[in-house]
Amino acid sequence: MKTLTRALAIVIFGLATVATSSALVTTSSAGASRFAKLDGNRIHYVDHGKGKQALVFVHGWTCNVDFWKAQTPAFEGKTRVILVDLPGHGQSDKPQIAYTMDLFARAVDAVLRDAGVDRAVIVGHSMGTPVMCEFYRKYPQKTLGLVIVDGPLRAFLDQKMMDDFIGALRGADYKAQASGFVDGMLGPQVSPQLRDEIKKAMLSTPQYVAVSAMEAMADKATWKQDKINVPVLAILAKSPFWPADTEQYFRSRVPKLEYHMWEGPGHFLMMEKPKEFNDAVAAFLTKNALLIT
Repeated sequence: MKTLTRALAIVIFGLATVATSSALVTTSSAGASRFAKLDGNRIHYVDHGKGKQALVFVHGWTCNVDFWKAQTPAFEGKTRVILVDLPGHGQSDKPQIAYTMDLFARAVDAVLRDAGVDRAVIVGHSMGTPVMCEFYRKYPQKTLGLVIVDGPLRAFLDQKMMDDFIGALRGADYKAQASGFVDGMLGPQVSPQLRDEIKKAMLSTPQYVAVSAMEAMADKATWKQDKINVPVLAILAKSPFWPADTEQYFRSRVPKLEYHMWEGPGHFLMMEKPKEFNDAVAAFLTKNALLIT
């Protein structure tokens, strides 16, 4: 089962196994740590700057706001920057509830309302991609644009494979299974420092949150084939596990798409190549007159 877990990690996320020697990058300033309320629970976010529009970063499965620390220095002072801890993750409350894409999307909206933000460009890594797609469905008038960071627009696995994988995460040996899953995402040559920091952060998310969020990603309702009519930047890490028609499928869903498949970095490409990633996002914002002019 451990081998299955590692293999599925690679397939689900379409990952490369290229190394990186970088560590988590610290921000140039701490920002304001705040809490919004949703359904009686607290949603943590970090707020940099002021304004009615913002660049909002949404992390992936079992991650947290720290995974965007390399982005904050590049954009603070140029536009308002908000980093969100999704429900059940980071410093947000972790009740025993269903962690659905609808919940996550409503949490992002709760943060924007608490912060006084009217419209935003949403950046979503991995699971953050279906989260921001659901946000766009629910709040199109609040969505200026989207940035896909090595995240899918359709399911990678059939229902049986997902059920087998989620079953492995439900067991008493969750830590070992999840650890193998994260190793599959990182690849065998990632520096020990970065591997330890990422694994420590991801494995700190409670098992019931991790399982429920993965169940939500297995839900067919998550993967609607509706159009996305705002400007979208997609940056994916080249991998044999991305289907050959990935770009074609993205373009069928997104009329205003800027598409990149990067050779070199793995799944956490915004951490592995922060300057290149930040430059690509800044150029996208400028080209589409979003936030930065």
